[in-house]
Amino acid sequence: MVMVVLGVVVLVTSGTAAGVLFSVALSVVPAFVALPPDRYVEMHKLVGRRYDRVMPPMVAATVAADVILATSAADVAAATLFAFAALLGVGVMVVSQFGNVPINRKVKGLAPGPMPLGWQDPRSRWRELNLIRTSFAILGLAVNACAIVTAR
Repeated sequence: MVMVVLGVVVLVTSGTAAGVLFSVALSVVPAFVALPPDRYVEMHKLVGRRYDRVMPPMVAATVAADVILATSAADVAAATLFAFAALLGVGVMVVSQFGNVPINRKVKGLAPGPMPLGWQDPRSRWRELNLIRTSFAILGLAVNACAIVTAR
């Protein structure tokens, strides 16, 4: 029963994370790119308010459940898939914490109004990093789904 519950947790959390990141890549990032810098900063602050509190714990829960499933699975193929999914989740966390989050902090620290002299527009770098972590998240969801099916 515990394995079933953890399987559901893995699918819900990895699916939600992949969906959120995919949605951001598909619609939020193009909207950000289309805005003038001062409006981009304003929108980035508004849009990013709640992600920081929800996404890291959700991805961490996915990784933790994947590790437990990988170490508990009776089937070697399923265990390997869960372990790989955990590594992909760690990839999402690493790219987020060392790539996107520092950029987010810089943007959130900007005062409203015109951009300061020498301002370096972070949108293209943020987009690249987001695409990397989105790819990790979507692949992680697919690998988790394969692991669940294989474990059956």
